[in-house]
Amino acid sequence: MTPDCEGSLPPEGSETGPLGTGIYPKAHVLNRFIAKLLDGIIAAAASKLVPPVGWAAGLAYVLIADGFSGGQSIGKRLIGLQTVVPQARECSGFRESIIRNLPLALAYLVFPIPYVGWVLTLVVVGFEALLVIGNEQGLRLGDEIAHTQVLDAGLLEVPD
Repeated sequence: MTPDCEGSLPPEGSETGPLGTGIYPKAHVLNRFIAKLLDGIIAAAASKLVPPVGWAAGLAYVLIADGFSGGQSIGKRLIGLQTVVPQARECSGFRESIIRNLPLALAYLVFPIPYVGWVLTLVVVGFEALLVIGNEQGLRLGDEIAHTQVLDAGLLEVPD
């Protein structure tokens, strides 16, 4: 199964997901956390390359990662997840990725500030994690703002 969203979503007239109109089951929470951990490691590694260019590269990765082909960051691709825009029935692009990752980018920006930045980062990341766990569709604040959802890769493909 390919995670490509081109032509993979239901036809225009049938906007129903497996759970009803426009509703899709959330991806496994553990898989999402592992994928985000992998992406965090990539951003941290990028930030250590050549300061301050590496730090900016890490920030850029945090913002645009979910806009890569198939709505998948490197972590999501390895774990088998993808970010989609259910209303438009397509994979997320760089625009949606930047919007949905603004809260995490804020955490990335304030983390270098000793103590206060660490606490604010913990609050933002903890809040986002609680939303992923507690929301019926696994939507975090960034998903609500960008109107996106993380699903298992290939979930939206039309069966042959």
